[in-house]
Amino acid sequence: MAGVALNHVSKVFPGGAVAVDDVTLTVADGEFLVLVGPSGCGKSTILRIVAGLEEETGGTVSIDGTVVTGMPPKQRDIAMVFQNYALYPHMDVAGNLAFALRLRKVPRERRDELVLDTARMLEIGDLLDRKPKALSGGQRQRVAMGRAIVRHPRVFLMDEPLSNLDAKLRVSMRAELRRLHGQQGITTVYVTHDQVEAMTLGDRIAVVDHGRLQQVGTPRQLYREPANVFVAGFIGSPSMNLARARVLRGEPPVLAVGDHRWALPAAQVRRHATLAAAPADVVVGLRPDALRWPAAPGDATLETVVTGVETLGHESHVLFAAPADATAPREPAGDEPADLVPMWSATVRGPNTIRPGDTVVLGVDLDAAYFFDPVSQLALPVAEDVPCAPVAALTT
Repeated sequence: MAGVALNHVSKVFPGGAVAVDDVTLTVADGEFLVLVGPSGCGKSTILRIVAGLEEETGGTVSIDGTVVTGMPPKQRDIAMVFQNYALYPHMDVAGNLAFALRLRKVPRERRDELVLDTARMLEIGDLLDRKPKALSGGQRQRVAMGRAIVRHPRVFLMDEPLSNLDAKLRVSMRAELRRLHGQQGITTVYVTHDQVEAMTLGDRIAVVDHGRLQQVGTPRQLYREPANVFVAGFIGSPSMNLARARVLRGEPPVLAVGDHRWALPAAQVRRHATLAAAPADVVVGLRPDALRWPAAPGDATLETVVTGVETLGHESHVLFAAPADATAPREPAGDEPADLVPMWSATVRGPNTIRPGDTVVLGVDLDAAYFFDPVSQLALPVAEDVPCAPVAALTT
């Protein structure tokens, strides 16, 4: 096993497109680290640079303390699992599993032993004589993983390996990946655009956007303490509701979100000292489960018209327009986003009768609100001796 370190790695393609922008990241020995971000953010390019399939423009990559920059992939002792499985169609499962061992001139007896051990681990022992075309998607994925596992590499690199599977199979394969990692303990770097997949698989998660690292931390850290607006909106399902707002002077200070005026709880003012320096512009974030229906006595309230309801059985996601004038009250400056999410959602537990077109009054749990600087997009500083916003479920 081995750790992986990227030191100020960049990749600029011909024509000037920046795919990776000064990424410094360390993956500990035996760690399962997930690179997550929207399509085209540069995460797969980072993985290919680690594998040696893509040449970095600047910076260095180290594996187990040895700089491997410029070293061909076959000398890095890594194994990669691709989105499209990349199985040899003319070989049966046993042949696919044994291929890399044959290239390494592993003796036949030892090769057969490793293939059988790997097949048993992945529960594909009865498929060894089948060709890939005779396998289901899940079986092909197991063979692709087995072909990587059988080599006992120092590092696993996985590029969206579950994206071609149906939803139910993805859930079971996520559990299988965690089980295998627990057994093998091999350092793994896993790429996905699915933040639920990232939250359930990763020991730590590295969030990438426009080729830059936005935040690295455990799933709980990213959910509870997002470093900026992008991470806040990307991590969590459904995503966090975000809107521009203004803190008005008062005792206590008042949060103005569109036409709504909500007194800020004393704990929030203590947690974010800058809120007491009203007036001030902020970006406020509220996760869907911080908006309750029906509202409880004493809640701040938000009256709105329902535009859609997504029913999941145990809960519903109630959709409605973001509070008036809250999403873009002025032209963005510098690197500010042109807009924030214009549609908000609230999570309603259990059965309910809410339908599109209904007017509902939601309770707003301001103790669970997040605050960001509208220009830098960074989270407002938090006092270390005041607890973070409460957490419900990390994912749905």
